Amino acid sequence: MAAGEQSAVSKRVSGDKVWIGDLALSSSFQLEYRPFKFEVLATEEAVGQAMYDELVDYAAKKEGDVSIVLLGGRGAQAMYKIISSKSRTDEIDELLGRLNVFTQDALAPMKMDNGLSFVRDFERLLGPAFFAKVKSFTPMFTDSNDLEGELAKYLAKLEAAGGIDIFFMGFGPESGAASHLCYIKPGSGAKFDDVAGIIPISESILEHHISKFKVGGSDISAEDEQECRNATHILTLGPAAILGAKRIVQSIVDASTAPSKRASFKRFIETEISNDPEKAAAQMDENPGLWIRLHRNVRSLVLPDLLTENA
Repeated sequence: MAAGEQSAVSKRVSGDKVWIGDLALSSSFQLEYRPFKFEVLATEEAVGQAMYDELVDYAAKKEGDVSIVLLGGRGAQAMYKIISSKSRTDEIDELLGRLNVFTQDALAPMKMDNGLSFVRDFERLLGPAFFAKVKSFTPMFTDSNDLEGELAKYLAKLEAAGGIDIFFMGFGPESGAASHLCYIKPGSGAKFDDVAGIIPISESILEHHISKFKVGGSDISAEDEQECRNATHILTLGPAAILGAKRIVQSIVDASTAPSKRASFKRFIETEISNDPEKAAAQMDENPGLWIRLHRNVRSLVLPDLLTENA
């Protein structure tokens, strides 16, 4: 979704999933195989600093607002620590005043103050000064009986902000060494022009979500966990949002606590994507982590333990 352009929006049902598409994007991307480049940094703190530097450098080169999509879980916590500290001073007030901040996925229905929601975790990690100073913060609203309507409102705000400047992104493991981005899971039926989706929740998603929040240090009550386990759907940005972002900054820092990421990442970097659109679409649906491989402006930051089979 580019600034100043009106999108022709469609709704598509794929099994028990609902995908919201942007028809203008269906033929915007060309397939070509190229090796995936990534950088190995020594520490999580170094990854966080590199992510922060990406934000500062991008903002320095652009006039006006900057729209970013936040990454949940462990992946960006080191960057958030830097931003939180600087937000308590006036050092980056000019930058913060230009930021339109969005979330990329959410479990629903769920109260917005649940300790297992990304919103509460972002507030904990980034701190009140950050949210008081940014130009806008738009989460995916989850306390609603009209999830489609709320997702449509979210997408309208994202488009009004000019689309995504920087998409901070992680990498999730799946069975069979497959992978997911956001919550685009294998077999979800996501296509090139799908901007966002509503996906039924699975037990594996819930367990992964709860475990990574606990590892990350979130304050979670028994009531929060029970409500989370009663969630029925995931709201997620889709392939079109990923491919439409101007810059992607990926971080993978938690292979020590999520060791299955090693096999998933190995398959991810070694897969040769077909130049045939139908075959490529099948590859993406089987292994959605591959969507990022089609983007031309990616910086991927990993730790050494991601590449060690028996770490």
